[in-house]
Amino acid sequence: MIPWLEPGAPFPPVERALREPDGLLAAGLELTPDRILDAYRRGIFPWFSDGQPVLWWSPDPRMVLVPSEIRITRSMHKVLRNRPYEVRCDSAFEAVMRACAAPRDGQAGTWISDDMIAAYSALHARGYAHSVETWIDGRLAGGLYGMAIGRMFYGESMFSTERDASKIALVHLARYLETQAFGLIDCQMNTGHLGSMGGREIPRREFCRVMAQCIADGPLPGRWPTDLIPPYFRF
Repeated sequence: MIPWLEPGAPFPPVERALREPDGLLAAGLELTPDRILDAYRRGIFPWFSDGQPVLWWSPDPRMVLVPSEIRITRSMHKVLRNRPYEVRCDSAFEAVMRACAAPRDGQAGTWISDDMIAAYSALHARGYAHSVETWIDGRLAGGLYGMAIGRMFYGESMFSTERDASKIALVHLARYLETQAFGLIDCQMNTGHLGSMGGREIPRREFCRVMAQCIADGPLPGRWPTDLIPPYFRF
């Protein structure tokens, strides 16, 4: 049994999250920007489908990626060096969210509802939520979005309509975060795609400890540079 959160009620400790399904902590109806910020600062994130209440999660273990540990294969190096593309940041945030919400093969629906888009767009306007976008031939071909608090980045979702476009965005994000001394990228749950790029699982207790250090210091919320390919990015 999980608790029902009334508006403004505090989250329960993450240690109370269920083992099955892994990490389910609480439910409610409140999905405001402030509630979302409070959740991230505690190692909690929202994930639910249309027709469900807002479900809050904190899985154990937690999938993370240290920016300096991004794994770039030989074939990906060739793509980064030779394929014509442009990486931008925060230039098409809502478009990235809607592309992430689009139906995919083998999926019946999406968890990125209009309410989620509205809440995260408000956080984007406040300088917390960011998009990293891969543009090819002047068209948005892939990208990702997530949240930055202090020196912690919480990845939410990614999409690609062209081969390697989401990987290009993730590699550039990791390099940028490394230059800004970010400690972790939260990947939330284990996927083979993220594992192949250097992601790994750590215990929730360790995740929360490192996260607390990362969010205690760092830049103030604000738009990121549109151009994420400065001269020191060498692939």
